[in-house]
Amino acid sequence: MELWATRFVTILVHTNLCRQSAQQTNPGEAFSSNRIMADEPVKVNEFRELARRALPKMYYDFYAGGAEDQYTLKENEEAFRRIIIQPRILRDVRSIDLSTTVLGYNISVPVMIAPTSMHKKANPEGEIATARAASACNTIMVLSTGSTCSLEEVASCCNAIRFFQLYVYKRRDISAKLVQRAENNGYKAIVLTVDCPRIGRREADVKNKLVVPPPKIPEGLLSTEFDSDGGSGLATMINGTLDASFRWEDIAWLKSITNLPILIKGVLTSEDAIKSMEVGVAGIIVSNHGGRQLDYCPATIDVLEEVVHAVGGKVPVFVDGGIRRGTDIFKAMALGARAVLVGRPVVFGLAAKGEHGVKRVLEMLKDELELTMTLSGCSSLKEITRSHVRTKHEQRIASML
Repeated sequence: MELWATRFVTILVHTNLCRQSAQQTNPGEAFSSNRIMADEPVKVNEFRELARRALPKMYYDFYAGGAEDQYTLKENEEAFRRIIIQPRILRDVRSIDLSTTVLGYNISVPVMIAPTSMHKKANPEGEIATARAASACNTIMVLSTGSTCSLEEVASCCNAIRFFQLYVYKRRDISAKLVQRAENNGYKAIVLTVDCPRIGRREADVKNKLVVPPPKIPEGLLSTEFDSDGGSGLATMINGTLDASFRWEDIAWLKSITNLPILIKGVLTSEDAIKSMEVGVAGIIVSNHGGRQLDYCPATIDVLEEVVHAVGGKVPVFVDGGIRRGTDIFKAMALGARAVLVGRPVVFGLAAKGEHGVKRVLEMLKDELELTMTLSGCSSLKEITRSHVRTKHEQRIASML
C-alpha cells in the first residue's frame, strides 16, 4: 500500500511539472519550430511539395506539368530507376574530385542549371536569384529566352558562368539581336532549342487558361498582344512567334552571326546526333524538353548511350530530364554524359526558399553524387565507367544466362 502511494505521488509531481512547462512555452513558437524542421527538405524531391504550397495552382501546374498524358514526363524519372549501380570495393576514396569542364569552363560539379522560364512567378527575384545560386555553387546557368529578367540584369547581378538559350523567331532579326546582346554581355555559349516548332499540348495550362507575363528578353522587339482563345496564353504566344521552318541548313546562319559556341538541345536519336556534328555544333544536349513537347517519346536516359556512341567523343554530350538524385547523375556519367542539367528542381527550390532553395538543391545533388562515388569506388568523374551500371536490358540478359 505504501509503495502504491509513493508511485501515485511521483506521478502527480511529474504531471504538474509537465503542465508548468507547457504553460511557460509559447505554443506558437513550438508549432513554428516544428514546422520549420518539418519543412526543411532532406532530398531534392521534397522541394516540390513546398513549391506546391507556395505557388498559385496555375503556376505550379505550369512548372510541374507535361504534355498530354504525361507519359514521357513520368518516364524521365522512372527510367533512372531501371538502371542499377555496380559498385567497386576496396578503392582509395578518401578524397573525391567532382569537378569537370564544360566548353573549357571549370565547374565544381557536373550539374548545370537548365533553361526554364518565368522565374519571377516562382520568386520575386526571379532569374537573378537563380544566377546568384549558380555563382555560389560554381556552376553554369543557362538563361531561358522566356526569362522574366533581362539578359543585362542577370549578367550584372553576379559572376556566374552563363549560357543563353535561344528560340529562333519568325523574325530572324529579333533572334540575331538577342544573340548579339548575349555575346556583348558575357554569355559564353548559345543553347539552341530545336524541339519546339510548336508548343506541346500541356493540358493543365489549357484548363487553367495560363496567363504569361510579357517576355522580358525580347521586350520592345516582339509584340505581346495575342488572343489566347480562352486557352494557354503561352501556347498562343509561342505558336505565333517561333519559326517552324527552321532547318539544319539554317544553323549556318546562326553560326554566321556569333562567335559563341553553339550547343544543340533536343536531340534524341543517333541520326540527329550525327547531323548535329555535321553542321558543326560544339555540343549536344539529349533532351525531350522535360516531357513537355512530344508525349510518348523516349526518356532521355534511355537514349543517352545511343547518342554518345554516334558522337564517338567528337563533341561533349549532356543530358537533362528526370534527374532528382546524385545516383541519377552517376548513372548519366556512366552512360557517357559530360554533365547533366536540372530544371524543375531548381524552380521548385526557388519557389520554396528563394536563392537559398536553389543553392540547397545544387548542394544536395552534389553531396549525393559524392556519396555515390565514394560507395562505388570512384575518386573522380573519370573513374566512373560503363561497367558501373547495368540497364534493364542487360539485367534481363544476365537473368537468362
